[in-house]
Amino acid sequence: MFDLQAYLADGARWIESELARLVPPADARPAPLHAAMRHSLFAGGKRLRPILCAACAEACGAARAAALFPAAAVECLHTYTLIHDDLPCMDDDDLRRGVPTCHKVYGETLAILAGDAMQPEAFRLLTEAPCLSAENRL
Repeated sequence: MFDLQAYLADGARWIESELARLVPPADARPAPLHAAMRHSLFAGGKRLRPILCAACAEACGAARAAALFPAAAVECLHTYTLIHDDLPCMDDDDLRRGVPTCHKVYGETLAILAGDAMQPEAFRLLTEAPCLSAENRL
């Protein structure tokens, strides 16, 4: 019998470790920006969107790893929306998933930049996706 909880937990661990490898480290220049990006990206969550991306690849007969770059890109885009949604000019949230929001930790200006930086990070990942042809990357 299929164990959905185990599948989701395994998928979350997989994408979490791969995201840690794929996005710039917190100490890479400019360090404050990368630290703020990673703060929000690794603030917890179910990772449902990238798991669904990987599940689609598996349903089509591909290995989960084939969907890695698109799955990571989806998570980066999702994080971008969350950072901006939490800003004082939007929902003005202090916490997300029990963790202080990006603007509470890094200030509003850096939070805006971190959210803005997550969007092109997603597109960078797509341009490097080995599962996509050059035409599809464009």
